[in-house]
Amino acid sequence: MAQCLLLALAWAAMPVVAATPPADYRIVGYVGDTSPLPKVDADKLDVINYAFAKLDPESNVVLPSPVADKTLATFVALRKVNPNLKVIVSVGGWGADYFSEAALTDASRRHMADSVAALVEKHDVDGVDLDWEYPTLPGPGISHRPEDKRNFSLLLETLRARLDQLGTKHGGRHYLLTIAAADSEFVAGIELERASRSLDWFNLMTYDFHQSLTPTTGHHAGLHLSALAPADDRAGDKAVAQFLAAGVPAKKLNLGVAFYGRAFSGVDPAHDGLQQKYAKYVGAPSWRELVDSYIGKNGYVRHWDAKAQAPYLWNAATHTFVSYEDPESLRAKAAFVKAKGLGGVMYWEQSLDRNEELLDVLDQSLRAH
Repeated sequence: MAQCLLLALAWAAMPVVAATPPADYRIVGYVGDTSPLPKVDADKLDVINYAFAKLDPESNVVLPSPVADKTLATFVALRKVNPNLKVIVSVGGWGADYFSEAALTDASRRHMADSVAALVEKHDVDGVDLDWEYPTLPGPGISHRPEDKRNFSLLLETLRARLDQLGTKHGGRHYLLTIAAADSEFVAGIELERASRSLDWFNLMTYDFHQSLTPTTGHHAGLHLSALAPADDRAGDKAVAQFLAAGVPAKKLNLGVAFYGRAFSGVDPAHDGLQQKYAKYVGAPSWRELVDSYIGKNGYVRHWDAKAQAPYLWNAATHTFVSYEDPESLRAKAAFVKAKGLGGVMYWEQSLDRNEELLDVLDQSLRAH
C-alpha cells in the first residue's frame, strides 16, 4: 500500500493519463478498514468496496472506524494509478441493524438517501453498496418485518433518484448503487427484478454454503453441486440461475468468490470427509493460513471435486475437513462468468489473500490487458 501511495503522490503533479477502456468483466473486491491496510494494487481490480459503514437508529450512515477518513482518502488516491478504479462505500455487513427502520417510511428513506449523498460527496467516492443480511429475515438478531420486501425496493429507488440528483450537480457523473445478496431462501425477501432496475449490479455471496449452521460438511463456495450433495444444496451456478430466472440481467451479476475456507473437525471419514456429519465447526482459515499451514502440510491432503469444480482438504489423522477456494477453482469460476455473460466477480476479502495470489488469478483470467 505504501508503494501505491508513493506512486499516486508522484503522479499527483502530472496530467492525468487517458483512461484505458474498462475491462469486459469487472473485479469487485471488499477491503476491510484495518490498520495497517492490506496492500492493494489498483490496476488489478475495478472496484474497491470499503467495508463497512453502518446505519444508526435515526437512519444516518456513519463510519464507525476512527481511521475511516484516512482509509477512504487512501483508496480514492489510487485513482491516480488506475483512472478507471471505482471506490464504493459498503453499508452493513453480517449483524448490521436498522435497515428495516431506514426502509420503513418515505421520510426514513429520504433521510438515509440524503445521508448517503452527503457521505459520497464528502469523500468523493463513486457510490454505495448495501449489505443487508437479510430483508424480512432475523439474521443475527436484527430487526425485520414482512414489509421489508417492498420497502427495500422503495429504498433502492429513493437512493437511485438521490444519487442521480447528486450526479447532475456534479456534471452528469454516474454514482453507483449496488447490493450484496445471497441465494436460495436468503433472497426471498427481495423483489429481484424490481430491485435490479435501480441497481448497477448485484454482488452474489456465492460462498458460506456450508459453515457453522449447516448439518454437514460440503463445498462452501462450490461452483456446481457435488455428486454427493442433495438436490437442495446450494451452489454458485444455482444462485446465478435463480437470479436470471427472476429477470435480473446477466451483466448485473457478479459471482462471489472467497479468499478463505471453512474447517470442520470430528468429521465422519467416508468420502474423505466430503458431505459428512461433523462434531465441531472450527473456523475460517484465510488463504494465507491455508498456504502456510494446511495445503500439503501437517497431514492435510488436497482433493479436487471435478463435478463441483472445487478443492477440499482432508486430514485422516485428525478427521478434519476444510473447504476452500484456490487458483484452479477461481479459473473455473472465471470461465463460468465468461460462458454465462455475467458482469464479473466479487471477492471477500483483500487482507485474507497472500501477496495478492488469488487476486492475480482473477486479474489474469478476466481483465483485459
